[in-house]
Amino acid sequence: MRIRVAQPDDAPGVVALRAMVFPYLVRGVESTRKMIAEPPPEEAWTAFVAEADDRVVGWVSAERIGTTSTADVGGINLLHVHPEHRRRGIGTALLTAATDYLRPLGVRRVRAMALPDALPFASRHGYEPSREVRYSALDLNPAPALPEPPPGVRLRPIAEVDPHLLYAADVASAVDEPNDVPVDAKSYQSWQYDVWDNLGLDKTASVAAEVDGVVVAFSLVKRDGDRMWSDYTGSVPAYRGRGLARLAKTAALHRAAANGVRVAYTSNDEANAPMLAINARLGYRPVTSQWSCLAELA
Repeated sequence: MRIRVAQPDDAPGVVALRAMVFPYLVRGVESTRKMIAEPPPEEAWTAFVAEADDRVVGWVSAERIGTTSTADVGGINLLHVHPEHRRRGIGTALLTAATDYLRPLGVRRVRAMALPDALPFASRHGYEPSREVRYSALDLNPAPALPEPPPGVRLRPIAEVDPHLLYAADVASAVDEPNDVPVDAKSYQSWQYDVWDNLGLDKTASVAAEVDGVVVAFSLVKRDGDRMWSDYTGSVPAYRGRGLARLAKTAALHRAAANGVRVAYTSNDEANAPMLAINARLGYRPVTSQWSCLAELA
């Protein structure tokens, strides 16, 4: 077994491993290949794989979080090991590689995610649970009915929307999103990479709600085959309480289903009561949870 920096050609093995450990996460091979070959800007992102017998049996990525004004914060993301290769020190080796990468970047506080049964592992390595995140699934057979927007509201696929208007709505809606650190410093370049230019983004199914030509709510769909991920649904603060986020998400689910998507997945912080209520009304069922965990680097 060896730990090494991930390469673009690892993408098929990485996706196959992720589908086994996290079947509710949606990111395709080409999107993963691009992420490895062309890492996110402004975040000093990298990834490591564990390789055994020429197979990818473990993965972790590490980054300096560039979307927050909080200084010296990093992320260690999706640390996981093939079930047949656990309890051999691979997880610890991957975590060490990620941590050693972050230290020279000046990162002093790290956030990671852990499944409930991985919390003892996280605790042994100095990580304390902070926030619970719920993962949910929705069967799109039958598909939600296409909603009728209220007067003055126009629903449009984001393919027809100026991305700068969508970015402005994303930034405004994310400021008070429950999180360990505020998402209050997201540049257009970073957003463009993560959202607009993402190979998995379905710009035909993703929907924006406009009022007087301004995006006031939206729901983004990232897709891989017949599965989709509701990447983010939000509304700008001045337009909340009018059902526009639910309107946009219902329309996006309808459009995705009409184009062959059979199951939708999403995640929400357990403190995000409004979005959890929307998902419950749409029929989402919980499938698992994860915990964000925090640690201080010495």
